[in-house]
Amino acid sequence: MNSPKPVSNRLKVALVHDYLVDFGGAERVLMALSEIWPDAPIYTAFYQIGSPAHERFKNKRLIPSWAQKIPGFVPYLHSPLRFLAPEIWESFDFDDFDIVVSSASWYITKGIITRPETLHICYCHTPPHYLYGLPTSVQWQRYWLVRQYAKVVNYYLRQYDFLAAQRVDEFIANSENTRKRILKFYRRDAAVIYPPVDLPRYPLTATSYQPEKKYYLTISRIVGGKGLQLAIEAANQLHFPLKVVGAPAGWSQEKARLETLAGKTVEFVGYVDDQQLAKLYAGAKAFLALAEDEDFGITPVEAMLAGTPVIAYRGGGYLETIIDGKTGLFFNQLNSDSLIKTIKKFETMKFDKKVCQQQAQKFSKTIFQKKISAFISTKLEEHQKKYA
Repeated sequence: MNSPKPVSNRLKVALVHDYLVDFGGAERVLMALSEIWPDAPIYTAFYQIGSPAHERFKNKRLIPSWAQKIPGFVPYLHSPLRFLAPEIWESFDFDDFDIVVSSASWYITKGIITRPETLHICYCHTPPHYLYGLPTSVQWQRYWLVRQYAKVVNYYLRQYDFLAAQRVDEFIANSENTRKRILKFYRRDAAVIYPPVDLPRYPLTATSYQPEKKYYLTISRIVGGKGLQLAIEAANQLHFPLKVVGAPAGWSQEKARLETLAGKTVEFVGYVDDQQLAKLYAGAKAFLALAEDEDFGITPVEAMLAGTPVIAYRGGGYLETIIDGKTGLFFNQLNSDSLIKTIKKFETMKFDKKVCQQQAQKFSKTIFQKKISAFISTKLEEHQKKYA
């Protein structure tokens, strides 16, 4: 790949991100963007001090909104008060910037307002699930009062989200799956640049490290809606060791519920750092990817980078990353019987570690950064001609 023409250091760049609490795929994208433009400030609705994401970005210039100062907003009220999102994003001033790159998913980050001369690139992880009937991690629909409140608030926000999407100069989608959603919900086209997959080299290349390859692994925020119950049911029935990585979030009581369902072979590991994560991936017999309609799904690719095959539900972004029969297996129905049948088939097969790693390397951080830089350089040149 030819090196892209770099964006001039004389141009001022700003980064925008929903909020900084959990550290997941979206935050890894933000980290990679911040490495391209290390001096760019990061604007965000709010951050939670001491959280995994804040710890990663605390040495950057973080600019939270006025909502940061609302008592209780950060840990508890940002979701119930989501109707404040338009006011939050429109309160920021980007007049001094030549390029603004927004990382958008849940909190309608694309609602920022820029000058016509400023190029606004939106890297869209997904249109907000709760606005468009897509699967959500928290099953708030079971509460009558919450449903009534959400009907009113989400109707307003859905109109706003569409209008905000029209302000964006150029969209980048994190997958073909997300690109189709952007076209459907926003009537906008988008380039597809897959998010970066990057893990510490140790223990992945350490000759002294001998993976156990005895347990199955799954990773998710423990808030429901990610298929964790299926994994636990399969582990209980087949009596295989299962490690569940991830921490509870928000008001969810899902962890307590799942713990009551879990048998003796299930271990809740909690949040881990990247070194521990790489070791867990490398030591797993297989990674279980169980979301119903994943936007992209960075964890299966991380598993393959560690040489570990994936057992995934046949849907969403998983279809763009996993090679059935070579880097993993798909199961066709989102129930424990289908998953168990596929695990039994998996146990009779062998997968080549190098093939898994070669597939994952197609989604490297280096490739991501080169493609992002080249895309923005091209679009900036077009934009400047338009406003010359």
